[in-house]
Amino acid sequence: MLIDVKIAAAGGRRRRVGFYSAIRREVPIRTFNDWANPPPGFCEIDMVAHGGTSVAGSFIQTLTMVDIATGWTECLPLVTRDGSLVVEAMTRAQGLFPWVICGADFDNDSAFMNDVVVPWCRAQKIEVTRSRAYKKNDQAFVEQKNGAVVRRLVGYGRFDGVETARVMARLYAAARLLVNFFQPSFKLKEKRREGAKIIKRYHPPATPYERALGHPKLPSAVKRRLRQTYRTLDPIQLLATIRTAQEELGERIGKRGLAKVPTVSPADPLSFARSLGTAAKTAEVRATHRRPKRRYKKRIRMPSKLDPHLAIIENWLAVEPQLTALAIVGRLATIDPSMFSDKQHSIVQRLLRSLRRKVAETAIVSMPVDEIRPEAVDGAACDEHSAPPTASPPSWPRLETGLGQFVDLHPG
Repeated sequence: MLIDVKIAAAGGRRRRVGFYSAIRREVPIRTFNDWANPPPGFCEIDMVAHGGTSVAGSFIQTLTMVDIATGWTECLPLVTRDGSLVVEAMTRAQGLFPWVICGADFDNDSAFMNDVVVPWCRAQKIEVTRSRAYKKNDQAFVEQKNGAVVRRLVGYGRFDGVETARVMARLYAAARLLVNFFQPSFKLKEKRREGAKIIKRYHPPATPYERALGHPKLPSAVKRRLRQTYRTLDPIQLLATIRTAQEELGERIGKRGLAKVPTVSPADPLSFARSLGTAAKTAEVRATHRRPKRRYKKRIRMPSKLDPHLAIIENWLAVEPQLTALAIVGRLATIDPSMFSDKQHSIVQRLLRSLRRKVAETAIVSMPVDEIRPEAVDGAACDEHSAPPTASPPSWPRLETGLGQFVDLHPG
């Protein structure tokens, strides 16, 4: 409906559609309801940006690939966001997955929807699909792993450079074995709606390794190779390797002003294993999750226009406690018209608030406790009730606040 208006606003020139948009339109859409029960090999693929609080410049991206059937997760660091690097990472991931990759479901990122990634996938006989724009639930499997695996391991700091990418590669190499062989997770079995209520049922928690062994469509050779790999793994050693890589990443962030977190050396697996129990109880602080400790900067109070007239204002309030800020500004304007006008209304309000708060604190501190003895009174005569009270109201003491005001010491 707005095409004619947009053309007129652009001076009669049509906006040229990018080349990647044509490729994106050729890729079919797959929603979260279209997966059904695919065999192992169909993956959701997404990228996690490690830019910290800014997306300016070049920084490391993590390519996350999650198998739909088993939950097998592979993470690979990319030095920059580029289609050719995505192809190299997927080639590397093809050798890490225990089975052949048959399908790849991307989002609408231009790093995926280009003339490099899509033709390569089709040349490798990989079925290419994409999610709907601005519908993250279409990639629920990989989005969950982005938080549960990548962010928990690496955090939200900024990482850049080839050397940092190598450290992250070592971290992911140990984490993939720990997550896929030893970390169980839930998988949705069914979901149904009853009115406004959605009822979900889950399979028993299992690791991707256990799901792969129990899947009927995987050949026995793949399962035998997985069992052999499982027998050679030591989870304690994997955790120690992960912590060492995290400490090295933390030191790279530490150059920006973060404090060093002491860690146990992985050379002694027994000491490291003993420290895991206490770390879980004391909320372990990982090296990649540190927060900068900023020194508190003391601020010097600047002089105020009201400082020379503070005693006069206190005397006015002692005589007339109900005096407003506008009235005080008007009186000050008569004393010094060049200094005071309606613009000083806000600072007089802040002064009044602080003075009355100070008086209230003094009244509470000096309040005699022995005099606060409420008698039994019911609420029959309160609000809309017309019956008389069954007990006489207590006589509450009154306290002078210091500015000519009296405060009734009763709960109301």
